Amino acid sequence: MEKKILLSDCPDDQGLIAKITNICYKHQLNIMHNSEYVDHSTGQFFMRTELEGVFNDETFLVDIDQTLPVGSHRSLVNANRRQRIVILVTKESHCLGDILMKTYDGSYNIDIAAVISNYNTLATLTEKFDIPFHFVSHEGLTHEEHDKKVVKIIDSYTPEYIILAKFMRVLTPNFVGSYPRRIINIHHSFLPAFLGARPYHQAYKRGVKIIGATAHFVTNNLDEGPIIDQNIKHVDHTFSSEDMVKVGRDVEKTVLSTALSLVLEDKVFVYGNKTVIL
Repeated sequence: MEKKILLSDCPDDQGLIAKITNICYKHQLNIMHNSEYVDHSTGQFFMRTELEGVFNDETFLVDIDQTLPVGSHRSLVNANRRQRIVILVTKESHCLGDILMKTYDGSYNIDIAAVISNYNTLATLTEKFDIPFHFVSHEGLTHEEHDKKVVKIIDSYTPEYIILAKFMRVLTPNFVGSYPRRIINIHHSFLPAFLGARPYHQAYKRGVKIIGATAHFVTNNLDEGPIIDQNIKHVDHTFSSEDMVKVGRDVEKTVLSTALSLVLEDKVFVYGNKTVIL
């Protein structure tokens, strides 16, 4: 018996849930779990259906296509497939270390194909897990030249996703355009507050009472891509900016971990500049 996930995204219409589930019944597929959502402001319908059975993907999807309204998107993916990622880092180890450990203990069903960095700082940590580490210095290169070198390495591994685990460089439009909806970043701020560099120091100067982190898909609008997950920690007047940085690191790795799990489990729909999590 195979396990697959049907993802449906279409204009809302009467009886969509019944129509889709009837096709699953017609193909003798068991529905293990089903989640759906309608955005009434846009009239868009989203549904995630976990299925088990003997699949004929082609005939099943033909039936689905004939049922869904015009303007629909659907996909059928293997539920237990092992996905490949490439991680980009700079110098900070907390997010990278968390992903490495969760891959090592089986919490993630992924292959970390490689880690790429513009510094050598995290080479030893990465290599302890027998993962290739690529050092691509940005010194003496334009932003475009550096990104081209990084893209060449990424493409040699053909990953499903690129994870920016505290990669402290702004990506060029060509880089971002090469991997639409496939680059996931952790930003050390509860967006949309405190965009850009040194957000904890911005937060300290503003006297905030919470600090947070945001995992989002990367677009060419800096720190404004579709948000996948966010979380916060409470702080007060006794916290220095350095204290906030320390607390923030725990939030960052937790938020990135949650976001990565949601994406790998095919629970994230991107619609416009927002996400629907099912």
